[in-house]
Amino acid sequence: MAEASRTFHATLFSLPTFSPRFHFKLSYSHSHPSLHLKRARSVQRSISETKTMSLNTTLPWGCDIDSLENAEALQNWLSDSGLPPQKVGINKVEMGKRGLVALKKINRGEKILFVPPSLLITSDSDWSSPVAGHVLKQQNVADLPLLATYLISEANLQKSSRWSNYISSLPREPYSLLHCIKISNLLPINCSHVSCRFDDLRRRIFSKHPHLFPKEVFNLVTFRWSFGILLSRLVYLYSMDGKVALVPWADMLNHSCEVETYLNYDKSSQAVVFTTDRAYQPGEQVFISYGKKSNAELLLSYGFVPKQGTNLNDSVELPLSLKISDKCYKQKLKALMKHGLSASQCYPIQISGWPLELMAYAYLTVSPPSMSKQFEEMAAMASNESIIRKDLRYPEIEEKALQFILDSCESSISKYSKFLKESGSMDLDITSQEQQNRGVFLKQLAVDLCTSEQKILYRAQYKLKRRLRDMRSGELRA
Repeated sequence: MAEASRTFHATLFSLPTFSPRFHFKLSYSHSHPSLHLKRARSVQRSISETKTMSLNTTLPWGCDIDSLENAEALQNWLSDSGLPPQKVGINKVEMGKRGLVALKKINRGEKILFVPPSLLITSDSDWSSPVAGHVLKQQNVADLPLLATYLISEANLQKSSRWSNYISSLPREPYSLLHCIKISNLLPINCSHVSCRFDDLRRRIFSKHPHLFPKEVFNLVTFRWSFGILLSRLVYLYSMDGKVALVPWADMLNHSCEVETYLNYDKSSQAVVFTTDRAYQPGEQVFISYGKKSNAELLLSYGFVPKQGTNLNDSVELPLSLKISDKCYKQKLKALMKHGLSASQCYPIQISGWPLELMAYAYLTVSPPSMSKQFEEMAAMASNESIIRKDLRYPEIEEKALQFILDSCESSISKYSKFLKESGSMDLDITSQEQQNRGVFLKQLAVDLCTSEQKILYRAQYKLKRRLRDMRSGELRA
């Protein structure tokens, strides 16, 4: 998804290795219905009977990310499979990428797309190799690795798969940071998370059923591809109990921070639709929202950052930690753990400020033994689980709490500065000139993102210093 938006729109925010946001987190920004695909399939052959590939060859499926060569075949297949006549069509948009543009005038408040349930790919979709699907489900494989394996299985079948026209339209090398590049230590946790998911499947299932899951097909290369596709295209179906799905055609829509509409399941039409929140003239690109995400989340999953200043949801994660030398360390940790927190937590900081939860965590960290009766209250507020929402304040330790936040903020600024200084020596994981160009492109995105996130921290630093200065001069106390 976001073929057009998956481009360098200028500068903005990223994270060096210390940043907590690189704890692997898959988030799905569109709201769609969960639908069960029940298809009778006649293909019963095992995956091992299909064409295999080696780790050193280019994937034999998919297309270039900016290619329209398979667009007509995709649209014809979708029409034959039940997609009604459309007011939008695939075309090249910004910087030569793909997107959906209006073919006719589209009014504000109009429902469009109407993708039927039969065209959704979910964990309930029938496998062309039923035995392989049965093995995975017997092992209670979670939805994401299950769908990743399903996508590889169907892709390897090529023309024999019902989804061949859809898979042919998918980018051979998605613009997800997980797939395209290795930038120094920028994404170690996320990349290793994907590797761990694959290693778990290989150990528990693939190695025990090599006739169903040959290593020439089911390997880390193909797994990274399928995870890259899922990261950038999978949608979260809130209206259907949190089901996730790939929605062909709808996943060609790109993101705009100026749009608030999202995909959803419309019970009256029994299809995935979205309601426009603005009018579109013929030839204009049609947008949806991928959700309220920071620029780093957009970069990680979709490979783009919005134009500077357009994303009001942008933030940077600030790591905070209890001091092991604290005499009340165990007592404070116990209070935090009771509310699902740990000795090290991360909270978002925006240009506009920081959340109450962060302040509560800071209060807890600097509170003396004499305030032990308040530890529970502070931990509850830090976890956002407090029944009573209030402006939690402890004037006697507020100065220490703000200084603690400032110290953490300046520590992060220092690490960002070190990362930016060393960024010129980043090693790119490339095997071709095309990959090198994209690697440099994404490397620059990460550096620009990091620079701008540092600006958020500098802004927080300024606010904290000013507030502490006023407190120490007696202005606030007066």
